[in-house]
Amino acid sequence: MRWVHVALIVVFTGIVLLFKIQNLESATVTLFSMSITLPVSVLVAGIYVLGMLTGSFLVSLLRSWIRGARGVD
Repeated sequence: MRWVHVALIVVFTGIVLLFKIQNLESATVTLFSMSITLPVSVLVAGIYVLGMLTGSFLVSLLRSWIRGARGVD
């Protein structure tokens, strides 16, 4: 089973590296008067990380609201 995990990690890492190599074109993102130009792969990775952070924040916020509604501290 350990070798299956290692194989999956190697395959996943290879896919991520291929994605990085194949998406070197630049994209510009603009918000209000600010803009930034980065490779597409960097933007996708950044958006993924922001999604993880905001998603986990939302889950913890909902859990605290549910605990508060139940009256459990």
